[in-house]
Amino acid sequence: MTNLAYDSPVDGEPAEQEVAAMQALRPVPRISVQAFCETDGVAQPIERAGEDRRMSKAHLKVHMGGVATAIEFYQSAPTPNLIVLESRSEPRQLLEQLGQLAEYCDPSTKVVVIGHYNDVGLYRELIRSGISEYVVAPISMADVVSVISTIFVDPDADPIGRSIAFVGAKGGVGSSTIAHNVAWAMSTLFNSEVVVADLDLAFGTANINFDQDPAQGIAEAVFSPERIDEVYLDRLLAQCSEHLSLLSAPSTLERVYDFDADAFTQIIDTAQRSAPLLVLDVPHIWTGWTKATLMKADEIVITATPELANLRNTKNLVDMLKRLRPNDAPPKLIINQTGVPKRPEIASSDFSEPLGITPMAMIPFDPALFGNATNNGRMLGEMDAAHSVVHTINEMAHILTGRSEIKAKKKAGLGDILGKLKLKKN
Repeated sequence: MTNLAYDSPVDGEPAEQEVAAMQALRPVPRISVQAFCETDGVAQPIERAGEDRRMSKAHLKVHMGGVATAIEFYQSAPTPNLIVLESRSEPRQLLEQLGQLAEYCDPSTKVVVIGHYNDVGLYRELIRSGISEYVVAPISMADVVSVISTIFVDPDADPIGRSIAFVGAKGGVGSSTIAHNVAWAMSTLFNSEVVVADLDLAFGTANINFDQDPAQGIAEAVFSPERIDEVYLDRLLAQCSEHLSLLSAPSTLERVYDFDADAFTQIIDTAQRSAPLLVLDVPHIWTGWTKATLMKADEIVITATPELANLRNTKNLVDMLKRLRPNDAPPKLIINQTGVPKRPEIASSDFSEPLGITPMAMIPFDPALFGNATNNGRMLGEMDAAHSVVHTINEMAHILTGRSEIKAKKKAGLGDILGKLKLKKN
């Protein structure tokens, strides 16, 4: 018997603990779900669950009316994979109604009941009669997705890898370079298998940065979706280091790379079953497939430089992603190439304030470090492991794998300044 409802904020946005609960849930497979609700308090979280990215493959329809409406409906319609029923009826009447509904249900159809009686005896009787789960109202959106996932996701299935999408607010801000270096850091720091997918088929730089020249890569997969499985994908991967593999882009203009919105979905799903961490290097374009890729990623990292056009583009991205992913945490922000000589820059506080996001990292302009690494086909950590930028990259790897959190930088107060002066005196 489940009752995990969360308090929702007044403005309708998901509560912080609900967002955290949603992050832990696995995607629901391609199933059909029909809900029959008696109250708006139950119908609304079910509708919101149907709009969440974790339910993107499922087809969910909400009807108003409880068990009686469902009985009438299924007298002339086939039953779906899952029926969700809300009932305010007392236990004995509820059991009688469910008995009537069973006459019209396909044996393979699962049923979840949302009731208003916190009764252990009722719960046991419902489970004995074949009901998959009994949930006590009020419910949250996370409750709905969790119950459906528990029923239809095999608990013995291999865990699905975490996808992290890196995208630049503008071309040339260094998003790809940071994505590749963070991926390398995650693979070396944690000895974890990492796959990097370069989605910029025309101008991708991952093969240069990792000093690779594979004969095949992501183009073969995206143009032959019928062949994609874990064995085929494994043949397309180039081994960059002990724990890091690359799905490289051809980086040629011999063909035009126009794709449908779901062109990369199967590749990403298959790669997530192959490795615990998948880094998606998303190009700075706005198309149906880049939008779909960002919408479905577990984590999004936006890289920007401290200029006005970058601030505008970052704000547009953050606002759009908030609408597309209302039940997820906001994207992470990296402010890159700070301190360029003679270039007017927006202060980090002025950049982040309109976004409502604390930057995950601020990376200074260092053309020698980055240029030497690129020209040698090496990662920053291979060139100078003690460099402060490498320490920042390592911190980002910890944050993006959930090993640490973003810490707001404290401004130096009078006590800090006096303390430093005293140290200098001594």
